[in-house]
Amino acid sequence: MSAVQRHAVVAGAGIGGLTAAVALHRHGWRVTVCERAAGPTAAGAGIVLAPNALRAFDTIGFDITRAAGRAVPAAMGLRRPDGRWLSRADTAALAARFGGPPLALHRSALAGALAAALPATAVRYGVAVTSVDDADGSPVVRTDAGDLGGADLVIAADGIHSPLRRQYFPDHPGLHHSGETAWRTVLPAAASSAGTATAETWGRGERFGVVPLADGRIYLYATAVVPAGHRPADVRAELLRRYGTWHDPIPALLERIDPAAVLQHDLYDLAAPLPRFHHGRLAWLGDAAHAMTPNLGQGGCQAVEDAAVLGHLLAGTDAADVPAALAAYSAARRARTDAIRVRARRAGRVAALSHPLAVAARDLAVRATPARAATRAMAALFDGFTLPSGMTTVSAGVATRW
Repeated sequence: MSAVQRHAVVAGAGIGGLTAAVALHRHGWRVTVCERAAGPTAAGAGIVLAPNALRAFDTIGFDITRAAGRAVPAAMGLRRPDGRWLSRADTAALAARFGGPPLALHRSALAGALAAALPATAVRYGVAVTSVDDADGSPVVRTDAGDLGGADLVIAADGIHSPLRRQYFPDHPGLHHSGETAWRTVLPAAASSAGTATAETWGRGERFGVVPLADGRIYLYATAVVPAGHRPADVRAELLRRYGTWHDPIPALLERIDPAAVLQHDLYDLAAPLPRFHHGRLAWLGDAAHAMTPNLGQGGCQAVEDAAVLGHLLAGTDAADVPAALAAYSAARRARTDAIRVRARRAGRVAALSHPLAVAARDLAVRATPARAATRAMAALFDGFTLPSGMTTVSAGVATRW
């Protein structure tokens, strides 16, 4: 391998982009992360890191406990609006089966911990990547603050509306609207909310989720089947109208929300898979590569997997070998992520059913599903992360081989 330090430019400082930057940095790359936002933000929502994402973090030697500790809810499950449980899962059982329980934390805490694992000057806020010229095999990254030259690799982690995806795949059909919108917010910790369990409640064309975070705060999310662009004038009134008569503690939690801190986004996924996740020295990851609806809680987890695989495929490469490594990354990740994208879309359609008979049949099917069948369904998600054979990994500061 050449003694010349390789340079990677990452477009986007979301979870996937920052994880990729950390992975490459720990394998000797110089990284520059360009983020269009003016700086880190405390706004956002929670994220649940499933066991597959936690294992991916382990492979790059990133200690997630520094961001959030190991506190997790005691149980997870599905409920009806009247409070009746449709299914429940004990996180101790999940830990025994999958090597660790899910971990819920605020996205900003995770992003901050990842950024702190990089050199102080690595992340450039207020710099948006507008295009990449890879015509001659030496990428020129164009930003609204000027061109960046000398990149051996560009990672497009520029989100669901990825400009770089549109640039290089102009014939792709783009995004598909799921028919739903989502509201998200995080409440401060309160003694009255101690012991609140992670649960998602399914109604008729509406859902509500409650997720205690590792730092004591509570992440709330809600979805409803409405046309794209629907924006209520009074968010609190809209949420109370839809969910205010549902089971405890939902009404009390809604009374605590700050309307100004509620995020609303229509839910989209990719209408079709990308033909590949690479072009020359440019690679796509996360939502830019395989945007999916949040119904399986795997969007961020798959971005972390992408970053871990990409980092390890590039770990021992010379600059000349980057295109071949990116082709291997594309081959390793495309089938898994697309299968999860399709599965998430199907799960969303079931959860969003609104006809009374269809809802009754759905709820009965969920209640009748044996625990072992539910565990098998989770296994396809949680056990599916692997690194390509022969790649170097970093764990607890010790290089190993898979």
